Amino acid sequence: MNQFNKRLQRNIISDYFYTFINNLNMASCIWVLYLGFHGMNLMQIGILEGIYHITGILFEIPSGAIADLLGRKKSLLVGRILMAVSCIIMLFSTTFTGFAIGFILQSLSGNFNSGAEEALVYDSLKLLDKDDAYPAISGRINMLIEVSQSIATVMGSVLAEYSFGLCYFACVIISLIGIIPALCMVEPPIHDTLGSDSSHADGILAIFRRHFSESRNILEENPKILFVILYYSIIFASFTLLFFYSQQYFTDLGLNKIELSVIMVFAGITACLGALLSNKLHQLLKEKVACIGAIGIALCIVAFGFNNLYVAIGALLISDFFNSALYPIQSATLNGLIPSEKRATLLSVNSMFFSIFMILLFPVAGAIADVVGLAVSFIIIGTAVLIVTPILYWISIR
Repeated sequence: MNQFNKRLQRNIISDYFYTFINNLNMASCIWVLYLGFHGMNLMQIGILEGIYHITGILFEIPSGAIADLLGRKKSLLVGRILMAVSCIIMLFSTTFTGFAIGFILQSLSGNFNSGAEEALVYDSLKLLDKDDAYPAISGRINMLIEVSQSIATVMGSVLAEYSFGLCYFACVIISLIGIIPALCMVEPPIHDTLGSDSSHADGILAIFRRHFSESRNILEENPKILFVILYYSIIFASFTLLFFYSQQYFTDLGLNKIELSVIMVFAGITACLGALLSNKLHQLLKEKVACIGAIGIALCIVAFGFNNLYVAIGALLISDFFNSALYPIQSATLNGLIPSEKRATLLSVNSMFFSIFMILLFPVAGAIADVVGLAVSFIIIGTAVLIVTPILYWISIR
């Protein structure tokens, strides 16, 4: 193995560290409570989440194109810096407008990370002729995400008992530390280059237009890519809604932040099991695992409607397992359909559809919850997912 291939191999190890640090977000378990502390109602919180995802839709595909054309490593570095700035703004904001700006920058951070990180890892393996190892590596990456998020949940909840501000201050420091493993990565030499016209705006715009046009053609020629994106976006957006609004749900049931963190830790453990067993579940159940996982998550959302603490805890654990198990399956399926030179762009299309469903679900669920309570909101959303996803699955296998 030559020196460059060794550096490509180290991309995987560097990404393990990057993933762990990137997901050590101590504000992730308390941001709903933090906004409530500053006077935001559930409708306003839903709108802020909508703003986050509208930003994602507007900049997701352009940021993916930037990663394809200028480099995935540069994209990751920009993302970490934007995340640090976002946390600083959230730390000092007290108004809806201030929080909106913080959410916009956080979304931009996610734009520059989504697609770029996954594309860098997959194409590193592809250049090493080890792309068949991606499902297993994706499972490990997803497990690291769950471990990191579990640690962040405990630490964030403990810090929040003393001060919400400590959580966001810690997020600033951690975001900056995340720059280190990103700097250790090497760019896989597969992305398009801007060439000699890169100094001219017209030349750059022409290259971007061509890149978008070719990406659109790929989607038109292979509609299965779009279906995979659509189907999993509904599932993952529904689970994300459950996860975030469960913070308020458990608080309404009388739990404090420490008790909430304990629940989230156990949810993280079941999520780790889902990530580790993902490949085995796919080998055993094939494509059926996608439908089983979707139905499982939908039923768990409905179960929150019983307003029973123990039922809700069990439902959260099970839904975390299915959600985590499905991520590597979707990632491997999607990456196997996408050409390398358009990978970050088309993976950004995937993130864009996720954002669209988040924009639709979050404000609606928040508005329903403000009127009739979170329990009824969960029943309505869960029932809708329970009806829609099996129909989409049935259409796909016809």
